[in-house]
Amino acid sequence: MSTEKSFYVLGLPAKIGGWLFVLWGVLHVWVGAEGVRQYLTTGTAGLWGMVIGGHAVPRTDFVNATDPVTLFAHGQLILNFCMDVGGYGVLGFFVAWLILKRASWTGYLIGLVAIGVADLSFLFALVISGVSPLNAGTVGGPVLWFLAVLITPFGLPAWRRASN
Repeated sequence: MSTEKSFYVLGLPAKIGGWLFVLWGVLHVWVGAEGVRQYLTTGTAGLWGMVIGGHAVPRTDFVNATDPVTLFAHGQLILNFCMDVGGYGVLGFFVAWLILKRASWTGYLIGLVAIGVADLSFLFALVISGVSPLNAGTVGGPVLWFLAVLITPFGLPAWRRASN
């Protein structure tokens, strides 16, 4: 058994990409925390205020439900959405750690696929559709994700086949 430690030098593009995933994670953990704050302080109306405001659903035209059952269902659904977004932020931190500390292609692929599904579904289902506004806050995450997945591979070690 070899006592040699193997390590890989992480190139600058992967370091930048890893830190972009950290920033992406911070933005998304903030959404989760803000969702909980809105839930506890302003309820369903505050949660809706986090989501709507795009060209198809302007804040001035949106009518909140008034019956308690519908309000409860809406509040729980949007709270769940916000907390899931926060959970993806934690995943972003894990992806960053795998890239920055382990020079991991697995971490990169998790960031590419899992975070990509989350960000692109938000972008297309809520922003492009006009439910959520098109602004720096709503496109910032997808832009950070795109930049991270674009540049990170150029700083990771060469892809190796597993040895038997």
